Amino acid sequence: MNIPALPDNDHDLFALMKRDLFTAVVGDVLDSAGLTRQFLPPEIRALSPDMMLVGRAMPVLEADCFDETVTHTGKKLPFGVMFRALDDLKRDEVYICTGSSFDYALWGELMSTRARHLGASGAVVDGFSRDTKGILKLGFPTFSRGTYAQDQRVRGRVIDFRCSIGFPNGVRVQPGDVLFGDIDGVVVIPLAHLRDIVHAALEKVFGENKVASAIRAGMSTQEAWDTYGIM
Repeated sequence: MNIPALPDNDHDLFALMKRDLFTAVVGDVLDSAGLTRQFLPPEIRALSPDMMLVGRAMPVLEADCFDETVTHTGKKLPFGVMFRALDDLKRDEVYICTGSSFDYALWGELMSTRARHLGASGAVVDGFSRDTKGILKLGFPTFSRGTYAQDQRVRGRVIDFRCSIGFPNGVRVQPGDVLFGDIDGVVVIPLAHLRDIVHAALEKVFGENKVASAIRAGMSTQEAWDTYGIM
């Protein structure tokens, strides 16, 4: 079976990635390309094991803040600029948020409803999500550190979006980078390397299929490695 040609548009490319790839093989290929710090912290997991997401990053920066008043304006601004960030989501983008403590939820059902209406691919939050039953009913791909119902309204606010963000394990995410998430975690593919990484990952997947067939036919693991360089 031949490796499929890469589509020219994001939507079809992301569909191909969801169909044929998985995070482990993408991570292996990134390692081989010298991009060795691309996985988000392992605590960030899919809300449901069958959830997958692929999309361009729309990074969001959150901060702890213990009231709703923005001091320099004297105005109440619940959630900071979160509504602006959410409404700015584009088709095939992923809302990805970090920066706060783990004392409250950063994502919920109504946010999922709005993001889905806008055609977004999913949400990844370095913290908790809530309204779990509602999100699961929507089927909106959501990755978080777990579920916790405490609201962010009087505890945190979004202070910026479409900006570069960093995670506790040193991973950086730039606007437009591609996020790929499945049951094994979330990996960041730098935009400049996207097509090369996807092509190499497809080659590896098709190679692994050959190795699996050879092992099923009786080939030893050492012989498989010596023959294919894949294990």
